Amino acid sequence: MSTLGDAIGHAVLDEAGAADKPALALEDHIALIAASARADDEVRAILQRAVDAARAAGASWATIGAELNMSRQAAQQRFGHPSAAADLDEDERWLGPVSVFDEMAELDLAGLEGWHTIGAESSAHRMRRSDTRWEHRRSVWHALRASERAEGWEIGCRAFPWVYLVRDTGVPVTSSAAPATD
Repeated sequence: MSTLGDAIGHAVLDEAGAADKPALALEDHIALIAASARADDEVRAILQRAVDAARAAGASWATIGAELNMSRQAAQQRFGHPSAAADLDEDERWLGPVSVFDEMAELDLAGLEGWHTIGAESSAHRMRRSDTRWEHRRSVWHALRASERAEGWEIGCRAFPWVYLVRDTGVPVTSSAAPATD
Protein backbone atom coordinates (compact mmCIF):
# COMPACT_ATOMS: atom_id res chain seq x y z
CA MET A 1 0.00 0.00 0.00
CA SER A 2 1.24 3.50 -0.78
CA THR A 3 2.03 6.07 1.88
CA LEU A 4 -1.12 7.93 0.86
CA GLY A 5 -3.17 4.75 1.03
CA ASP A 6 -1.73 4.00 4.43
CA ALA A 7 -2.64 7.49 5.67
CA ILE A 8 -6.18 7.15 4.32
CA GLY A 9 -6.49 3.70 5.90
CA HIS A 10 -5.44 5.07 9.28
CA ALA A 11 -7.86 8.00 8.93
CA VAL A 12 -10.74 5.61 8.12
CA LEU A 13 -9.87 3.41 11.11
CA ASP A 14 -9.79 6.51 13.36
CA GLU A 15 -13.08 7.80 11.94
CA ALA A 16 -14.73 4.42 12.59
CA GLY A 17 -13.33 4.23 16.13
CA ALA A 18 -11.53 1.00 15.30
CA ALA A 19 -7.89 2.16 15.20
CA ASP A 20 -6.73 0.68 18.49
CA LYS A 21 -8.85 -2.46 18.63
CA PRO A 22 -7.02 -5.80 18.50
CA ALA A 23 -10.07 -7.47 16.92
CA LEU A 24 -13.13 -6.18 15.11
CA ALA A 25 -16.72 -7.08 15.90
CA LEU A 26 -19.48 -6.97 13.29
CA GLU A 27 -20.48 -3.42 14.32
CA ASP A 28 -16.83 -2.32 13.82
CA HIS A 29 -16.91 -3.66 10.25
CA ILE A 30 -20.16 -1.78 9.60
CA ALA A 31 -18.59 1.39 11.05
CA LEU A 32 -15.61 0.86 8.71
CA ILE A 33 -17.96 0.70 5.73
CA ALA A 34 -19.61 3.97 6.75
CA ALA A 35 -16.26 5.67 7.40
CA SER A 36 -14.87 4.37 4.08
CA ALA A 37 -17.89 5.78 2.23
CA ARG A 38 -17.36 9.20 3.85
CA ALA A 39 -13.66 9.05 2.91
CA ASP A 40 -14.61 8.14 -0.66
CA ASP A 41 -16.93 11.17 -0.84
CA GLU A 42 -14.16 13.43 0.48
CA VAL A 43 -11.54 12.05 -1.93
CA ARG A 44 -13.92 12.44 -4.89
CA ALA A 45 -14.58 16.05 -3.88
CA ILE A 46 -10.82 16.69 -3.59
CA LEU A 47 -10.25 15.18 -7.04
CA GLN A 48 -13.00 17.37 -8.53
CA ARG A 49 -11.47 20.48 -6.96
CA ALA A 50 -7.99 19.48 -8.15
CA VAL A 51 -9.31 19.12 -11.72
CA ASP A 52 -11.16 22.45 -11.43
CA ALA A 53 -7.97 24.14 -10.21
CA ALA A 54 -5.90 22.58 -13.00
CA ARG A 55 -8.41 23.78 -15.60
CA ALA A 56 -8.41 27.27 -14.08
CA ALA A 57 -4.58 27.22 -14.28
CA GLY A 58 -4.76 26.36 -18.00
CA ALA A 59 -4.47 22.55 -18.15
CA SER A 60 -6.13 20.94 -21.16
CA TRP A 61 -8.66 18.13 -20.92
CA ALA A 62 -6.16 15.95 -22.82
CA THR A 63 -3.49 16.53 -20.15
CA ILE A 64 -5.96 15.87 -17.33
CA GLY A 65 -7.29 12.76 -19.06
CA ALA A 66 -3.76 11.40 -19.59
CA GLU A 67 -2.99 11.90 -15.88
CA LEU A 68 -6.17 9.99 -14.96
CA ASN A 69 -5.59 7.24 -17.55
CA MET A 70 -8.71 8.18 -19.49
CA SER A 71 -9.47 9.96 -22.71
CA ARG A 72 -9.87 13.70 -23.02
CA GLN A 73 -13.58 13.19 -23.65
CA ALA A 74 -14.04 10.94 -20.61
CA ALA A 75 -12.26 13.45 -18.35
CA GLN A 76 -14.38 16.32 -19.65
CA GLN A 77 -17.61 14.33 -19.26
CA ARG A 78 -16.74 13.27 -15.71
CA PHE A 79 -15.28 16.53 -14.39
CA GLY A 80 -16.37 19.27 -16.78
CA HIS A 81 -19.62 20.26 -15.18
CA PRO A 82 -19.45 22.21 -11.90
CA SER A 83 -21.75 21.03 -9.17
CA ALA A 84 -25.25 22.39 -9.32
CA ALA A 85 -25.35 25.86 -7.85
CA ALA A 86 -27.70 26.37 -4.96
CA ASP A 87 -30.20 29.19 -5.16
CA LEU A 88 -28.56 32.45 -4.26
CA ASP A 89 -29.83 34.66 -1.47
CA GLU A 90 -30.56 38.27 -2.41
CA ASP A 91 -27.20 39.36 -0.95
CA GLU A 92 -25.21 36.74 -2.93
CA ARG A 93 -23.81 36.50 -6.46
CA TRP A 94 -21.27 34.57 -8.51
CA LEU A 95 -17.97 36.20 -9.49
CA GLY A 96 -16.50 34.73 -12.61
CA PRO A 97 -15.26 33.40 -14.80
CA VAL A 98 -11.88 33.89 -13.16
CA SER A 99 -8.61 32.03 -13.44
CA VAL A 100 -5.84 31.42 -10.94
CA PHE A 101 -4.04 34.31 -12.66
CA ASP A 102 -6.69 37.03 -12.30
CA GLU A 103 -8.96 35.92 -9.45
CA MET A 104 -7.12 37.78 -6.67
CA ALA A 105 -7.37 41.10 -8.53
CA GLU A 106 -11.08 40.42 -9.11
CA LEU A 107 -11.58 39.47 -5.44
CA ASP A 108 -9.78 42.69 -4.39
CA LEU A 109 -12.15 44.79 -6.51
CA ALA A 110 -15.20 42.91 -5.24
CA GLY A 111 -13.98 43.35 -1.66
CA LEU A 112 -13.93 47.14 -2.09
CA GLU A 113 -17.64 46.91 -2.92
CA GLY A 114 -18.42 44.81 0.18
CA TRP A 115 -18.30 41.35 -1.39
CA HIS A 116 -16.41 38.41 0.14
CA THR A 117 -16.02 34.83 -1.01
CA ILE A 118 -18.05 32.12 0.74
CA GLY A 119 -17.58 29.35 -1.82
CA ALA A 120 -15.78 28.46 -5.02
CA GLU A 121 -16.32 26.22 -7.99
CA SER A 122 -14.46 25.86 -11.24
CA SER A 123 -13.53 29.39 -12.33
CA ALA A 124 -16.08 31.14 -10.09
CA HIS A 125 -16.53 32.38 -6.53
CA ARG A 126 -19.78 32.51 -4.63
CA MET A 127 -19.84 35.92 -2.97
CA ARG A 128 -21.85 37.49 -0.15
CA ARG A 129 -22.30 41.24 0.25
CA SER A 130 -22.06 43.29 3.42
CA ASP A 131 -21.90 47.01 4.16
CA THR A 132 -18.14 46.89 4.80
CA ARG A 133 -15.09 46.27 2.66
CA TRP A 134 -13.31 42.91 2.69
CA GLU A 135 -9.79 41.68 2.00
CA HIS A 136 -9.01 38.31 0.40
CA ARG A 137 -5.97 36.06 0.59
CA ARG A 138 -5.30 32.77 -1.23
CA SER A 139 -2.96 30.15 0.21
CA VAL A 140 -2.20 26.51 -0.32
CA TRP A 141 -4.66 24.44 1.73
CA HIS A 142 -4.05 24.72 5.49
CA ALA A 143 -5.91 25.13 8.74
CA LEU A 144 -6.49 28.67 9.97
CA ARG A 145 -3.37 29.64 11.89
CA ALA A 146 -3.53 31.40 15.26
CA SER A 147 -1.60 34.35 13.82
CA GLU A 148 -4.11 34.68 10.97
CA ARG A 149 -7.03 34.49 13.40
CA ALA A 150 -5.37 37.18 15.55
CA GLU A 151 -5.14 39.42 12.46
CA GLY A 152 -8.89 39.00 11.84
CA TRP A 153 -8.70 36.47 8.99
CA GLU A 154 -11.26 33.70 8.67
CA ILE A 155 -11.69 30.94 6.14
CA GLY A 156 -14.05 32.11 3.41
CA CYS A 157 -13.93 28.76 1.63
CA ARG A 158 -11.71 25.88 0.61
CA ALA A 159 -11.31 24.89 -3.01
CA PHE A 160 -8.57 22.29 -3.20
CA PRO A 161 -5.66 22.97 -3.45
CA TRP A 162 -6.50 26.47 -2.21
CA VAL A 163 -7.90 28.00 0.94
CA TYR A 164 -9.37 31.49 0.61
CA LEU A 165 -9.09 33.71 3.67
CA VAL A 166 -11.29 36.76 4.11
CA ARG A 167 -11.09 39.68 6.52
CA ASP A 168 -13.69 42.36 7.19
CA THR A 169 -11.87 45.71 7.23
CA GLY A 170 -14.67 47.45 9.11
CA VAL A 171 -14.52 50.28 6.56
CA PRO A 172 -17.99 51.07 5.22
CA VAL A 173 -18.44 50.61 1.50
CA THR A 174 -19.85 54.14 1.20
CA SER A 175 -16.99 55.58 3.27
CA SER A 176 -15.04 58.63 2.23
CA ALA A 177 -12.14 56.20 1.87
CA ALA A 178 -13.78 55.07 -1.36
CA PRO A 179 -11.98 56.19 -4.53
CA ALA A 180 -13.39 59.42 -5.89
CA THR A 181 -15.19 59.27 -9.20
CA ASP A 182 -15.74 62.16 -11.59
